[in-house]
Amino acid sequence: MISAGLSDALSRWLNELSGLGGLAKNTIEAYRADVLGFLHFLQDYDATTSGETRIKSLTTRDMRAWMAHERARGVGPRSLARALSAVKNFIGWMAEKNDFDPSAVLMIRSPRFQKKLPRPLEENAARAMIETVEFQSLTDWIARRDMAVVILLYGCGLRISEALGLTGADAPLGDSLRIVGKGGKERLVPVIPAAAKAIDAYVKACPYDLAPSEALFRGARGGALNPRLIQKVMERARAQLGLPASATPHAMRHSFATHLLNAGGDLRAIQELLGHASLSTTQAYTAVDTARLMDVYEAAHPRAR
Repeated sequence: MISAGLSDALSRWLNELSGLGGLAKNTIEAYRADVLGFLHFLQDYDATTSGETRIKSLTTRDMRAWMAHERARGVGPRSLARALSAVKNFIGWMAEKNDFDPSAVLMIRSPRFQKKLPRPLEENAARAMIETVEFQSLTDWIARRDMAVVILLYGCGLRISEALGLTGADAPLGDSLRIVGKGGKERLVPVIPAAAKAIDAYVKACPYDLAPSEALFRGARGGALNPRLIQKVMERARAQLGLPASATPHAMRHSFATHLLNAGGDLRAIQELLGHASLSTTQAYTAVDTARLMDVYEAAHPRAR
């Protein structure tokens, strides 16, 4: 058991992150688990001091011992980097509240890891996925529902949670959708005619009353649609099309961004459409089609000729 003082500090820190930082619930829970794991390690590693006194006396050696312990448990570099970030944030917050020097913690370098680049579908494959998804159910309204969701992922670049977060009040779709994404960040997303048409067809076929305050997309029994059902539909469709396991709902969102970029879309505009807080996140897409970027460079740069 960690001390009552540290437990209280952890709760207050998480409450501040939740209230002021606007972080998602899942992110808050991940931070809680990461910091609790660190505090429990400290207790087992050296119990000569505890509570705030133990935090104030942290050394570089303590931090390296914890990281070595995590790697020995099989924690990968990406997960360890996230846990270290959470621990640094918590210790930095405690240092500010209790006036001590957190340098021994903050100076620890995060483990390096290879960032996974998005794996979008080819344009023909994305279209084939949408068409094939429609034929996975013998029930007409469910088939229309599944196609409408996948069109929103690809045609508007929505996360699956954002698409399934739409309510009856959003239908019929107008020229744009106001989406609340990660961290409570709002953005306006243009609606392509194909998406509006697909939603209209689903709404007309759906046997349930789509009240303005309730979920737009429904399961077979009328409750809010579970995202796992869309994942399963796409699993069947990709098996029929011979597409790789990377052809997931999130890949449709990646495909939306990549295909816009390939067509000459502005990176900052794509950032806004995706709801990325940082341009660096969006820049991952620039590595997808280096050949296209070189073609643009050679055609436009005065020194390329």
